[in-house]
Amino acid sequence: MGAYDVLARLDAEGFGSKPPVAYRALGFLMDHGLAHRIERLNAFVACPHPDNGGHAPAFLICRNCETVAEVPGALATLPEGFRVERTTVEVEGLCATCAEAAA
Repeated sequence: MGAYDVLARLDAEGFGSKPPVAYRALGFLMDHGLAHRIERLNAFVACPHPDNGGHAPAFLICRNCETVAEVPGALATLPEGFRVERTTVEVEGLCATCAEAAA
């Protein structure tokens, strides 16, 4: 979901219709580990593992349908004591559905 999609949803719920409202909401969600920014799509995705604070996922992005799957713990072999604050590991390819359709 892009920032303007979030803005439209916030506006529909009565929270305001100014872009800073959406960016503050998205910032809050990312700061609390509830959402991730997908750079490749310039969009945001809800975190399916919000209770695993500081995890270092990778994101699998389908180049055809643009679905995003999170691979938790993709950077699980980090040096002891290193605390992850932000990651941007994005892998582009075809999801199983699109790959099957292309075959």
